[in-house]
Amino acid sequence: VQLQASGGGLVQAGGSLRLSCAASGGTFSPYAIGWFRQTPGKEREFVAAISANGDNIEYVDSVKDRFTISRDNRDMNKNMVYLQMSSLKPEDTAVYYCAAELFARRTSATMEGRNIDYWGQGTQVTVSS
Repeated sequence: VQLQASGGGLVQAGGSLRLSCAASGGTFSPYAIGWFRQTPGKEREFVAAISANGDNIEYVDSVKDRFTISRDNRDMNKNMVYLQMSSLKPEDTAVYYCAAELFARRTSATMEGRNIDYWGQGTQVTVSS
């Protein structure tokens, strides 16, 4: 399975962007899907994740009430996961990566970055002040 992240760009503070993560070479419906971000010189940071069945979602505290993760598993040929980002702040500037992790339970969404099965290539988000 290959993941393709898209939707990044340059936006002013307070603006919105929607990131998309698409799968090719297979389906990611059995996987929890998450978003991580990284800035130069810092470790990759967890942002949000959604369980394989879509029932459980987790966010890092700094994006709660501003970011929304969702997934569409209905079309097996068009598996997509989205990260809707609103009220963006300059500190949200980073390269955003989507990631897939296979858990024993389809309800799990706790992604720590150490057991990721697949990473996407990253998309740059820049928020200007």
